[in-house]
Amino acid sequence: MATYTPGLHVLATFSAPAAPLTDAAACQAFFDAQIQALALCKVGEAYHRFDNGGFTAVVALTESHLSIHTWPEYGLATFDVFLSNYRRDNSAAVRQLYAATLGFFGGQEQSLTEVRR
Repeated sequence: MATYTPGLHVLATFSAPAAPLTDAAACQAFFDAQIQALALCKVGEAYHRFDNGGFTAVVALTESHLSIHTWPEYGLATFDVFLSNYRRDNSAAVRQLYAATLGFFGGQEQSLTEVRR
């Protein structure tokens, strides 16, 4: 019987300049472009802006989800992405999406956890 691994889940905290950490619209456009480039399928999303300029975003995917929460007053963000391996191994896509997100925000990784589900 073949062994099935459900997918890779990346959880990270990174520091970044305040400006991108307050631009939810730019983040939404970036996430949409990444989802298209990686041939993922978005099925829902929620973006919420806070009084301090930070925002939270959660994007539901048929493959699972990605999310970010920003604290511009501290120059920090938390990010997580999990992609299921149901139809294909998405491990490389998880890592690529995380690397692209760091680049988009001009982020410096503070912590990274990879969980093989």
